[in-house]
Amino acid sequence: MNSPLRDLRGGSPAEAFSADRPNGISEEAMTFDFEEELKKLPGKPGVYIMRDAGDGILYVGKAVNLHNRVRSYFRDNIGRGPMIDKMVTLIARFEYIVTDSELEALVLENNLIKEHSPKYNTLLKDDKTYPYIKVTMGEEYPRILFSRLMKKDKSRYYGPYTSAAAVKDTIELLNKLFCLRTCNRSLPRDIGNDRPCLNYHIKQCMAPCQGYISREQYRQQLARALEFLNGNYNKILRELEDKMKQAAESLDFEEAARYRDLHASVKSVSQKQKITDSALDDKDVVALYQDETDAVVQVFFVRDGKLIGREHYYMMHVSGVKKEVILEDFVKQFYAGTPFIPRELMLQYEISDNELVEKWLSERKGSRVRIRVPKIGSKEKLVELAAQNAKLILSQDKEKLKREEGRTIGAVKEIADWLGLDCVDRMEAFDISNISGFENVGSMVVYEKGKPKRSDYRKFRIKTVAGPDDYACMKEVLTRRLVHGLEESRELEERDMDQAYGSFTKFPDLLLMDGGRGQVNIALSVLEELQIHIPVCGMVKDDNHRTRGLYYNNVEIPIDTRSEGFKLITRIQDEAHRFAIEYHRSLRSKAQVKSRLDEIPGVGPARRKALMRHFKSLEEIKAATVEELMQVPEIPQHVAEVIRRFFEEQNLT
Repeated sequence: MNSPLRDLRGGSPAEAFSADRPNGISEEAMTFDFEEELKKLPGKPGVYIMRDAGDGILYVGKAVNLHNRVRSYFRDNIGRGPMIDKMVTLIARFEYIVTDSELEALVLENNLIKEHSPKYNTLLKDDKTYPYIKVTMGEEYPRILFSRLMKKDKSRYYGPYTSAAAVKDTIELLNKLFCLRTCNRSLPRDIGNDRPCLNYHIKQCMAPCQGYISREQYRQQLARALEFLNGNYNKILRELEDKMKQAAESLDFEEAARYRDLHASVKSVSQKQKITDSALDDKDVVALYQDETDAVVQVFFVRDGKLIGREHYYMMHVSGVKKEVILEDFVKQFYAGTPFIPRELMLQYEISDNELVEKWLSERKGSRVRIRVPKIGSKEKLVELAAQNAKLILSQDKEKLKREEGRTIGAVKEIADWLGLDCVDRMEAFDISNISGFENVGSMVVYEKGKPKRSDYRKFRIKTVAGPDDYACMKEVLTRRLVHGLEESRELEERDMDQAYGSFTKFPDLLLMDGGRGQVNIALSVLEELQIHIPVCGMVKDDNHRTRGLYYNNVEIPIDTRSEGFKLITRIQDEAHRFAIEYHRSLRSKAQVKSRLDEIPGVGPARRKALMRHFKSLEEIKAATVEELMQVPEIPQHVAEVIRRFFEEQNLT
């Protein structure tokens, strides 16, 4: 492909710039001459790339004639739509790649869109790989495997399917039905080299690895499995029913039950094939539904005339975009990524590049691919059914989003109403964890708009408090958090920067303390000392350690335990507690791996734990006399003397 890259540095039209270069706009953008560069555009096919002042890619498009297409963006509005009109105002420069044909431009456009996800291109949100059933026909004793890649090898592929779980269930069923091997032994080379596996003993494999079944007999079993994959279920159902009756007549009820279960599994699979097409062809049915802000595309996968599954896809950046354009963008992006291309696409609307896309898909498949828009009959009804499914999915997801907003934003509003606050966007909760004062730690969890913001979570290892003093630990944690925030804010002011670069800079709208009046008073004293005003609320617990109310402004506020606000407070409290405990546990694990006590002869894990339980901290052990050490039942006199001598020598060195 001949593709000389014209890298045209630029900005937006000259009148959009002042003489002084604004922040974020490159010097190259300021020197761009739109009129001059537009004149240089060749009248050839290719791809153009629109960039903003920060050099980000706004839009990627293809053109039969680059000169005409790119110039059209800078003419008076000719019905491009509000989204493209807005994009034009942001163009700082453009570049283009000349191709030998419009087909090459289509392929290049797809690749660039997939790589860069431009802001103003209609984008396929999902990037899925599809499961296939792979039959290794190149092997002497073929296997049936799960695969997400369709390669050009001697294997036979069935699919793609939409559910990985369904594919795995089908493979398991086929192996049980036809007693096919599942091992990865190289046969016939490894025949007789090892004992047969468990599958042979439970009658789910005929052990070709031992030579118990000939290649011809094994291939006959495989042929029946392939019939099943091709949709010929009736013969298999009759065979299973006959075997079930024979086993029952022979009073082999266990075997009869096994055939009964297999019969039920095959029947279940066969009944899923609801829609059939007399053409017995492979086709995809593609339709969409669009509302004011979103669009969903529904695809029905028809293989050998049977509807084997369906999948839906969200399209991004669709506000104000015509349905035909969305559908065309979906077809280009989706079939550029999927390994299987059917012989026919049945679309809801005509697309502008119909012939070009047909040619491209045919080249990808290696045989003719047709794109049709059915107008009457059963095919038109199938397209309509796909569109109805897309509408249903979009409405269901909107309802799900509403429920999620109730759990998050709605719950935050409830909490704000209980406390009489105007806005509670960001909440921070704190907790302390220790075991009798050993390894005191603190946790800080952050919730914004009712959802955890884990990137802003912080852990604190207590530095100034020895022993079990939760109030002192909380005071240290809050002081360190707030002072750090003040210092970061001061640094931003000195640099004349208006955006925060750390999680501490942004102060919360509400502080949540894991406790009642005592914890709240500690927080208020720290805030007063630092001259910061932030509402502080305590989460008051009952005798069963469950939140029963909120302590705010010296009043305990009862809350409805069935409300979303209560559920959110409980989640925040549990999260702060979990985060602190996990940090404490990790420190304990590290301390247990290596401790100063491990260096003392005669002190093993049991005596080390006994010492820590009795003395609470390493500092107390260092200061203890021999008599005090002997008060620990596990520490005899000679070990106590060794411990005392060890620390005395440490102090001397």
